[in-house]
Amino acid sequence: MEKALVIIPTYNEAENIIPLIQEILKQGDCFDVLVVDDGSPDGTAKIVKEFQKSEHRVFLIERAGKLGLGTAYVTGFKYALEHSYDFIFEMDADFSHDPKYIPALLKKAEECDVVIGSRYKSGVNVVNWPMSRLILSYCANLYTRVITGMPVHDATAGFKCYRRKVLEALDLDSIHSNGYSFQIETNFLAWKKGFRICEVPIIFVDRRSGVSKMSRQIVYEAAVLVWKLKFKSLFGKI
Repeated sequence: MEKALVIIPTYNEAENIIPLIQEILKQGDCFDVLVVDDGSPDGTAKIVKEFQKSEHRVFLIERAGKLGLGTAYVTGFKYALEHSYDFIFEMDADFSHDPKYIPALLKKAEECDVVIGSRYKSGVNVVNWPMSRLILSYCANLYTRVITGMPVHDATAGFKCYRRKVLEALDLDSIHSNGYSFQIETNFLAWKKGFRICEVPIIFVDRRSGVSKMSRQIVYEAAVLVWKLKFKSLFGKI
């Protein structure tokens, strides 16, 4: 049976993490979970460690501090490759990405190399966001699509499934972006290498509890990155 690893970066997600892991594991025996925790002061890692005593499909990597979303995923990707997983998922820890969609993403990965759980593939499927946040997200994706030419409606989505060969083809150590930028960059690099990207519509619901990690710096980084990727591509550096 092919194996799939769901990577969840965490920082202060003590309220969400165990219910989320339990829902993921219910999606099938082929799914394992890797939590990459950035030294959460609320004891997220300690909670996961306790849960591991009764669940052999859950793994934990503890990092010294808040090192960022992008590096957390890169750490998880390397773990997945080292442990021979066939499919690698990424998702948020706050229940904005419903685990019930995981099997649909995996099914779509039979015909695609990167599958995105998309908020904007079939209209706008976002619940409980303020209008300002929704407009920012939608416009960021439109901006990305226009500048890069990448045929993706939701390039900033953090709910994704990769076939193993995609991550093997990427130079993971060269990826230093975070937040929205990380998602845009990995999508763009995969697309430029000829991998097929598909989108599966999902309903995105704002976090159940905890505090959003969104910041102006994340938005600014993404806005600048699309031009960097565009020019690198034009000059044959990708």
